[in-house]
Amino acid sequence: MRVPLSWLREYVDVAADATPEDVLAALVTVGFEEEDIHRFEITGPVVVGEVLAFEEEPQKNGKTIRWCQVGVSPSTGSGPSTGSGTHDVRGIVCGARNFAVGDKVVVTLPGAVLPGPFPIAARKTYGHVSDGMIASARELGLGDEHDGILVLSELGIDAPVGTDAIALLGLDDVAVDINVTPDRGYAFSVRGVAREYSHATGARFRDPAERDFAELQPGTGHTATVDDVRPIRGKVGASEFVTRVVRGVDPSRPTPPWMIARLALAGMRSLGVLIDITNYVMLELGQPIHGYDLDKLTGTITVRRATEGEKLTTLDGQERTLHLEDLLITDGSGPIGLAGVMGGGTTEMSGSTRNVLIEAATFDPVTIARTARRHKLPSEASKRFERGVDPLIPFAAARRVADLMVELAGGTLTDEGGALYTDVVVEGIELPAGFVPGLIGVDYTDAEIVGALEKIGAEVTPSTGSGAPGWLVIPPTWRPDLTDKWTLAEEVARIHGLDRLPSVLPVPPSGRGYTALQQGRKRVADALAAAGFVETPSFPFTTEEQNDLHGSATGAHLPSIRLSNPLDGQAPFLRRSLIPGLLQTAHRNISRGLVDLALFETGAVFTPQEGVAYGTDFIPPLALRPSDETLAALNASLPPQPRHVAVLLTGGITPRQPGRAAEPADLGDALDAIRVIGAAAGVEIDVTQTHRAALHPGRAGVLTVRGVEIGYVGELHPEVSADADLPGRAVVAELDLDRLLGLAGERVVAESLSTFPAATQDVSLVVGADVPAADVRAAIVEGAGDLLESVRLVDDYRGEGVGEGRKSLSFALRFRAPDRTLTSAEATEAKMAGVAVAAERFGASIRD
Repeated sequence: MRVPLSWLREYVDVAADATPEDVLAALVTVGFEEEDIHRFEITGPVVVGEVLAFEEEPQKNGKTIRWCQVGVSPSTGSGPSTGSGTHDVRGIVCGARNFAVGDKVVVTLPGAVLPGPFPIAARKTYGHVSDGMIASARELGLGDEHDGILVLSELGIDAPVGTDAIALLGLDDVAVDINVTPDRGYAFSVRGVAREYSHATGARFRDPAERDFAELQPGTGHTATVDDVRPIRGKVGASEFVTRVVRGVDPSRPTPPWMIARLALAGMRSLGVLIDITNYVMLELGQPIHGYDLDKLTGTITVRRATEGEKLTTLDGQERTLHLEDLLITDGSGPIGLAGVMGGGTTEMSGSTRNVLIEAATFDPVTIARTARRHKLPSEASKRFERGVDPLIPFAAARRVADLMVELAGGTLTDEGGALYTDVVVEGIELPAGFVPGLIGVDYTDAEIVGALEKIGAEVTPSTGSGAPGWLVIPPTWRPDLTDKWTLAEEVARIHGLDRLPSVLPVPPSGRGYTALQQGRKRVADALAAAGFVETPSFPFTTEEQNDLHGSATGAHLPSIRLSNPLDGQAPFLRRSLIPGLLQTAHRNISRGLVDLALFETGAVFTPQEGVAYGTDFIPPLALRPSDETLAALNASLPPQPRHVAVLLTGGITPRQPGRAAEPADLGDALDAIRVIGAAAGVEIDVTQTHRAALHPGRAGVLTVRGVEIGYVGELHPEVSADADLPGRAVVAELDLDRLLGLAGERVVAESLSTFPAATQDVSLVVGADVPAADVRAAIVEGAGDLLESVRLVDDYRGEGVGEGRKSLSFALRFRAPDRTLTSAEATEAKMAGVAVAAERFGASIRD
């Protein structure tokens, strides 16, 4: 929320010498976050000038300029005069023609800097030296008007020549910008921020909504009706609808500069005096306002839900197909606005508007929030309604708009209008004595507790019902976030300063910590990081094409889950694999010159089951803890979300250095990463050749642990790499980390080291070229028995000497006994037992 300080000072006593930084510091003490300070990008000299004379000079390009003599400051010497004294006169070239001799204008003199930045200097143009510039509203940052220069008399301003125009037009104002959390919607107004500044400093607050209630009565003849046959959560879409009528407005009147300046500092541009007034009051009081061209309305106004297939063209020119939950403002012609979000184009105020119907309403926050998100139409109005608007403010806001339309647009306030409203009842909250100090950890006195709650506008009375000491607290109507004793305790702590909270490090109970699964995940991530990989978390959103291409880690064919309200419309599906995210990260880094990459990610993937519907429209009450049955139903609406780990390598695994060329990452480096993961998990991972659509044929492997598939490894298919804009070879691996750790068991037990020497032997077996080396290795392990400590594939030979369609697999074997030194004969016997199993299963023979 951006709040101009001049506006803030109208409703709270801000010290004259207080800087924007001082104001922000005060607001921080009551729980706001400071964002920024906003100023107009303009420096002087910028003064009021008077046009003393001009000559029109046609140019060869068809344009006619005016060579003007402009008085910019009083002078004691002689000089041109128009009856209003003598002046310091400047010659200025001007292309506009909407002024006359004697008009007061805004003159930017050499040395001034206008928004842009646009420095002003004396310069030769059209055969003259122009000693400054006569400014338009757009050049000063006061709107988009650029058809002519700013004539002060048209704005009702009469100031002496030489007056500082920056201060005159409010361009010396400054705005503080604070971050407003979703639970404090009342602070989306100058009224709310002024009240909070009063809480922080003790300065006197003046409520702009405080008026004689008799002045706020809207009259009759335009009372709306609410026909909500499908309320959400049992709440009717509109609980209050106030209308007032102002006739005879002149929309061509200019918005005064002070209002334009305040709107600009608050982040809004000027759109004409009528719309500017409604926006101004919304910022001032926090009540969104909508104005209708009364002459375009047909019949009476009705608030209702949309019907099937109904459409509405909103003020932004978009035709929108409406949802049955959408709350509409309608008249006899049909929908004329999305309630609380945006008005319709058919009844908007325009340059021909003469009579205005003002609407100030209270709408259901959930309804407005859903409509705004459904139509991707966030607005300043919806931002306030979905956080909760003070239900007592519509009457005052409607009258404030009417008064400004009378004052600034020349209208006449009539006794026409209407008011549909319900009684506002705020439930009291029991606050036991001692609860606040016990929760916050500060010894607040009863007077401090009551004083803080009364300061924020709550009504506090001693409890009488339960017999226990305490208070009954009725929160103010503008604080719908105060719903229980815990939120009241937070308010006491906030008002008295969070700096009073003690800094005490909590002592965790013994016997707790990471679960076995969490420990395993952490070991794997730490091991990969120690091996030189960089962890790169990514969003879990992707396309259906990427899901189908990369599938799941175990190769299962699964459907994709589409989000109903995705952050990115081009990636609306939940990922089934981590590889698409790693590909995006690799592309982003390569485009920035980082081409040697070793990346990994651990994260959840979404593995829906075929034929199961996920998601729910049910929203449990937020004020109550859901029952076990409700939690079970909500959990059942979510798909399984196992955690995976994936790695990607591309570019060089080792950089080029003197005497050694760079070594590109290849499949062997991905297999090394698999070994790192297996060691951290405490299991041995086997690799068997396989085929996957996204991987290079012949360079893909399936990963298993004791026969259970847990993932895959391989080199990306060249076409997949090219589609991801990767310049060269990339290798990847992905494993179901939860399944892997489950196979490892809860504890990783280190094997004892034998003190007896090992016996090493090699064996080369000739098998069919289509026999996976991993299967041959498994056969050797099974046959060799417990004496075999390790077996490692060291060569895969295909060529002369082994026959067509055959290959020779060489394995390095290491044998060891826990209780003795093995003889060569014992090691050979165990080796041959393994060869026998391989021969039986695959026809393996020892290579000569």
